[in-house]
Amino acid sequence: TDPVYTFCEVIDHIDLNKYLTTEERRTGRPRYDEKTLLKVILFAFMENGYESLRKIEKLCKTDIRFMWLLQDEPPPSHMTIDNFMNNVLNGKIEEIFADINAYIFEQENVDMDHVYIDGTKITANANKYSWVWKKSCEKNRVKVFAKITELLSEINKRIAAFGVKFGVREEYAIEYLEQILKQYIQLCGFDPASAVRGRGHHKTPEQRYYDKLTSYIARLKKYAEHIKICGNERNSYSKTDHDATFMRMKKDYMGNDQLLPGYNIQFGVCDEYIAVYDVKQYASDMDCFKPLMEKFHRIYGKYPEYPVTDAGYGSFNNYLYCEEHGMGKYMKFTMYKKETTDKKYHENPYRAVNFAKDADGNLLCPNGRKFLFKRTQHVKYNKYGRTEELYECESCEGCQHKQECCPRAHKNRTIRMNQELTAIHQEVLQNLESIHGALLRMNRSIQSEGTFGVLKWDKAYKRLLRRGEKNVILELTLISCGFNLYKYHNKKQRQTKAA
Repeated sequence: TDPVYTFCEVIDHIDLNKYLTTEERRTGRPRYDEKTLLKVILFAFMENGYESLRKIEKLCKTDIRFMWLLQDEPPPSHMTIDNFMNNVLNGKIEEIFADINAYIFEQENVDMDHVYIDGTKITANANKYSWVWKKSCEKNRVKVFAKITELLSEINKRIAAFGVKFGVREEYAIEYLEQILKQYIQLCGFDPASAVRGRGHHKTPEQRYYDKLTSYIARLKKYAEHIKICGNERNSYSKTDHDATFMRMKKDYMGNDQLLPGYNIQFGVCDEYIAVYDVKQYASDMDCFKPLMEKFHRIYGKYPEYPVTDAGYGSFNNYLYCEEHGMGKYMKFTMYKKETTDKKYHENPYRAVNFAKDADGNLLCPNGRKFLFKRTQHVKYNKYGRTEELYECESCEGCQHKQECCPRAHKNRTIRMNQELTAIHQEVLQNLESIHGALLRMNRSIQSEGTFGVLKWDKAYKRLLRRGEKNVILELTLISCGFNLYKYHNKKQRQTKAA
């Protein structure tokens, strides 16, 4: 009944030769057998959720099961294991994970049509106060531009006798400023090697201008590097892990609502097994759904029929994506709980979605007055280009419902709505409130939340141990492999006891 037999059953049915090399080096010390190293690492992760390299080295010396897996090989050092994980496994572990799943899913007849999706934010292995904010860099860069303009105006007065004038702009490229600096040195005959430093030394005006312009160029380079590392999709990063983004965690152990460096970890669970996972650098779950489904399709060659998520994933773009790829709409939206539990809110006659329509399709308020279409406008801060329609009541003057309908409106009431999205919300409500939808919602809370419960609490995995997105993916893949092997062994034992 030991897990090592289940582990060997799965690994022996996988062709590792296409991922790992078996040839020896011609000279020098012989290469450690890579298959043996992989078995030792995966079994350690299967047993403990996450295992440190030094603990794996110790287990190879003290645990009889690891000795049996080594097959008369000497115990590897932690550096041997680390080099193997970084240099060999880093690019191949995702394919090995897919092969492990292929065998387990075939044996267990796993249902790939129902995928239960959830995400969590895990603290990165980065310092707490190592933040760099993109917006601060952009604001400070504008301030530096203003100081450079002022400095160039002073320099132009200084070099007016030479008949040369440096151009003043609103924004300055670093190359342009470096060219100005070279020309200034040539015009003034200033030698940077003769610059004085420290107390008791008097700087010449040429050196003061040179030092100021040099410091401004250095600051612009620093801000440009910070903005480049953040990229277009992030607003912050950590100095000790450039791929980590500062975000709010569920557990604020500092007690001051402070942002901490972390990653957004996504799992797609099928019949209690991790079928797909993903690591993202942004906090919103809405943006994580599409990449996760694309990865699922890349591994299994199909899209799930029923992707079930919580309210963090329900958005107009994700619903359209599901419709495009033949997936059912079983993702809660933001106001789903209030729609289903608050009867007063759901049946409120003054909500635009509850307005009646006349024969021409115009919306009618409870007083029977028409809402006329004004224009279509883009939704603020929506990067996907979503639009909404703006409607205005023909007249709210003398309406007896004004106090309940729109007490703060000074003129006629206006409403904003996307009728296509409203129709989708009604479809989602019908899907999730059906008997099948209720079973899917119950299963999602058991399977996807249960997966994080096992990893976080049973296996005590609450913080990432590796730095960099590539290394975090390696770590998470090993944990997912270990979790599926662990789950497969437990199911086999339950079936044996039941028989």
